[in-house]
Parts: sequence; structure tokens; C-alpha cells
Amino acid sequence: NAAIFEIHQMMLEDDDYNESVENIIRMQQVNAEYAVASTGDNFAQMFSAMDDDYMRARSADVKDISERVLSVLGGRATGIAASGEPVIIVADDLAPSETVQLNKDLVLSFVTVHGSVNSHTAILARTMSIPALIGTAIPLTDDIDGKVGIVDGKNGCIYVDPDEDTLGRMQQLKLEEQEKKELLQTLKGRENITIDGKKIMLYANIGNSKDL
Repeated sequence: NAAIFEIHQMMLEDDDYNESVENIIRMQQVNAEYAVASTGDNFAQMFSAMDDDYMRARSADVKDISERVLSVLGGRATGIAASGEPVIIVADDLAPSETVQLNKDLVLSFVTVHGSVNSHTAILARTMSIPALIGTAIPLTDDIDGKVGIVDGKNGCIYVDPDEDTLGRMQQLKLEEQEKKELLQTLKGRENITIDGKKIMLYANIGNSKDL
């Protein structure tokens, strides 16, 4: 999590970003909020137009840091509405800074219409072990509010008001997934040693298991 927000810090300290804000204030005679919003939009569009999937996903990070600066400048509170009971959050999008504030004890899962598997929001969800569907074509209508739902993050499905058969099937999948996690925990912390006795360190920076 810290590494992601170190990237946000680097973006905030970027000379091009700050010079753009200063130039807009100076040349257009506007306030800081307008300059930050314009710069954020311009940089987000620039990242969105890139060919590389990872770089395109950084568009959301630029929007996130710009929105947080605007919140500070405007004296607005940041964060996600609290709930006293476990919920599935369904939203148009979630910024990384919003995702990291989620209460893991109350947020069972979240589903967003926009975003990608390479986004820092998706990476944070995996790090926090919160099942999530990112970039899902689900209508954001009031009729799903308050209904029972199941999010199958592994297969990319969401079930609203599932029948008994679906409930049983999903509970079995959840049990199997938990057993896999417990097996992996038995390997955690062990040394990586090759057959010929050499100790090695394994590192990875990937968006998902398909990148291996």
C-alpha cells in the first residue's frame, strides 16, 4: 500500500504537474482549484491516450491526487460513507485513496463500472483481500440498493437476489478458496532453495496471475 502512495507523492512533486498549475493560475488569472482541476484533467487524458495498459491505468491516479488536492483547498471532508453492517459497495469508480479507507470488517466486496485490473484500486483490493469486480457493466440503479448480493471475483460475476442453488454453489467455492489460502499460509516465510541447494529471492510486480 505504501508503495502506491509513494507514487502519488511523486506525482504531486512532479515538475510538469506543478508548472502546469502555476502557469494556468498566472496566464488565465484563475484560482488554484480551477488550475488543479484543469491540470488533473489534462494529465489524466494524456495517460488515457497511452498505448501501454499499465500507463493508461495511471489516469485514475492523476484524477485521485487532483481530487484530494481539491478537497484540501476547498476544506471538504474525504472518505466513504460509513455503514454499520457488512455491505457490498457498488459505484461508478473508486479512487485508491478511497479504497484504502475501506473497513475490511464491514466491506464484503466492491464493484465498479470503470477501472481496470492494472489500476492501483484493483491492486489494493487484492492486497487487502477484498473481492472486487473492476470495470463491470452493471447498471447503477436504486433497485439493487439493499438487496442480497454475491460477488464472484474469481469468475467476474455478480449475483443480485441469488436463488438457493446459487447460494450453495458460491458458499462451496468460498470454502474451497479458503482451503487454498490456508495451504499457502503453511508455505509463507519458508526459504526459497533450489534443488542444488542455492538460496534465491523471488520478487514480482504484476497486475494478475496471468502475467506470470
